[in-house]
Amino acid sequence: MTIRLYDTRARQIRDFAPLVPGCVSIYLCGATVQAAPHIGHIRSGVNFDVMRRWFAHRGYEVTFVRNVTDIDDKIIAKSAEQGRPWWAIGYANERAFNAAYDALGCLPPTYEPRATGHVPEMIELMRGLIERGHAYAAEGSVYFDVRSFPDYLELSNQDLDSLRQPGGEGEAGKRDPRDFAMWKAAKPGEPSWDTPWGRGRPGWHLECSAMAHRYLGRAFDIHGGGVDLVFPHHENEIAQSRAYGDDFAAYWTHNAWVTMSGEKMSKSLGNSVLVSEMVKRWRPLVLRYYLAGPHYRSTIEYSEEALREAESAFARIEGFVQRVTEKTGEVVEPAPEVPPAFREAMDDDLGVPQALAVVHTTVRQGNSALTADDKESAVARLAEVRAMLGVLGLDPLDAHWAGDADRGEDLHGVVDTLVRLVLDQRQAARARKDYATADAIRDQLQQSGLVVEDTPSGPRWELGSR
Repeated sequence: MTIRLYDTRARQIRDFAPLVPGCVSIYLCGATVQAAPHIGHIRSGVNFDVMRRWFAHRGYEVTFVRNVTDIDDKIIAKSAEQGRPWWAIGYANERAFNAAYDALGCLPPTYEPRATGHVPEMIELMRGLIERGHAYAAEGSVYFDVRSFPDYLELSNQDLDSLRQPGGEGEAGKRDPRDFAMWKAAKPGEPSWDTPWGRGRPGWHLECSAMAHRYLGRAFDIHGGGVDLVFPHHENEIAQSRAYGDDFAAYWTHNAWVTMSGEKMSKSLGNSVLVSEMVKRWRPLVLRYYLAGPHYRSTIEYSEEALREAESAFARIEGFVQRVTEKTGEVVEPAPEVPPAFREAMDDDLGVPQALAVVHTTVRQGNSALTADDKESAVARLAEVRAMLGVLGLDPLDAHWAGDADRGEDLHGVVDTLVRLVLDQRQAARARKDYATADAIRDQLQQSGLVVEDTPSGPRWELGSR
């Protein structure tokens, strides 16, 4: 099968045909580093990490670019509020983002350019657009003339006559209020760079067009980001780049939001959940399972209950991995290929929910093999499970998760001690033939999310569904 992806511009799922056979180039709009990341920010990183891993598994050579927006209105505003240099705020938060990406198992990008490192490329792009009649300088700023580009709003499917272009303060000299700023004239106390049109700083949209051109050339395969970037950011990127003469991205893919009470998770709403705090309460591997599990185009409604369900579901997978490893006394290597049903699900617009269903089915088959003492079949199922989990970045035996596993084992030990006390009471009740009490204890444990199995060597417990 061919990999198929939903293309936002085409508004349909399309067969993926790379520009260069055997290679795939991806540009992902990364962090705007005005604040530390919440899990809504990191969802995009996780979703596109899964995409990247799947392309690599399918044999593609992947070039993955994820930029850092280290200068924009919000960073400058934070600098004024806090009395700290803008670059210090940006760098601290860039490190926080990278720590969050790493904590959740995202592979490092091939290139991770900062906007402020590419001002010469931005100047060259603006010069070309002015020469072609698509942009104009006014009062120290440079604006893109949206009426000069007939395909403007093709991505977001809006009507130009009713458009309201988001704009910032001090955008003087516009010929049309719908035109957008590519370069903003310098203000007192703000960072600025020299250009042929005066000192100033980049506009948000210009940055990504310049960096995508620098690292991926005039044409590349996939441009990604959150669905909130469709307009104005990605729409304006397309206008700039294609008016300049680039073919730009062949496919546009967007992940949905993480919401709380139906609203987009954001700093402005005061409902964000910082990754740095979440990893203190939940294992990073569980957080990745929680964020990667739903389809990337489906909204995730954040709740503690949903995280507990993710924890229980992953525990069933992890428990099987642990039991087979204990049974064999050695590490079972991943299978060279994933099961056909898993591959079919992933090829179909990265259908992770359906792919995880194949994982859980394989786990159940492996558990049945263990019960039947069929070691060979159990090992074969574990090899398949590891291959599938590896594609999703969720293999608990991967070296990346060593610390996470240790943390899980520490927690498991504490819980095990407490559960053993309760199971001892149950065994005592069984010994005195008080089966009603023994059954009541078992039922209470099950209501708490624990499954108790009586074996010849004594009772065994594991996390189950709640």
